[in-house]
Amino acid sequence: MDAQQTDPVSALLDLLDIEPLEVNLFRGQGSGGETSRRIFGGQVIAQALVAAYRTVEDRACHSLHAYFIRPGDPSIPVIYEVDRARDGGSFTTRRVIAVQHGRQIFNLAASFHVDEDSPERQHPMPEGNPDPETLKSRAEAREQMAARAPEHFRKDLLRASPIELREATPYDLLNPSPTPDSHALWIRLARPTGCPPWLQQCLLSYASDMYLLGSSLRPLGESWLTGNVMTASLDHAVWFHRPVNFDEWHLYTMDSPFTGGARGFNRGAIYRQDGTLVASVAQEGLVRPMRKD
Repeated sequence: MDAQQTDPVSALLDLLDIEPLEVNLFRGQGSGGETSRRIFGGQVIAQALVAAYRTVEDRACHSLHAYFIRPGDPSIPVIYEVDRARDGGSFTTRRVIAVQHGRQIFNLAASFHVDEDSPERQHPMPEGNPDPETLKSRAEAREQMAARAPEHFRKDLLRASPIELREATPYDLLNPSPTPDSHALWIRLARPTGCPPWLQQCLLSYASDMYLLGSSLRPLGESWLTGNVMTASLDHAVWFHRPVNFDEWHLYTMDSPFTGGARGFNRGAIYRQDGTLVASVAQEGLVRPMRKD
């Protein structure tokens, strides 16, 4: 059994420990993540944010905006090139380009801000979600799903993940029926790491790409397992409002205000268990009927 299976959290930390090649140039592992078929989008987001952080001092990321351009090949490394766009008095801007096979597969713009005091307010965390400790674990839910799934899906369904998640509003991916787009799940690292705050942001960025695109599919009564729709993340944005400790449970609430033109728009809010809003997320994804010819 490989390291990904025995300790997926250590495997994720290894993926984020990108290798410096030259000034502003880094290499990240391509293998790993949530699927064996292509590089998981959250992995590329997190590695690119790590690359940006390697060129910034004493400032925290407050927002990132990314575009997925081509599918990532998990069999080869990803090269990340950082453009030090601006170093200002209060804000720092970085652009990161990810390259495989000589072509851009992804790009990211991230902004970093010095710590400043100001008045604070937020929308309250939605009420009525069950405590995470009362919900079915990801491993248990996936094992039950794999027992019903076609064999070619079972490897990915049973793949060990560094992210523990528990669905507050479960949705049957194998036999879906139309349901409201609003849903929620609890997420955290599968085990505590005590990582520094900047790396906690990168870990949360990794997890923020999980389940979000599925918000578009719920009202349609579809999922990535039905074979009726082609899906892929097109872009992704995260705004960090407060420091992150992803060793602890966070509630990830999501909805999808619009689907049309073969695209679905999705939003998310991530709260600490005490109700503190730590991040907001937005993503547009491809939602295209699968051709049957």
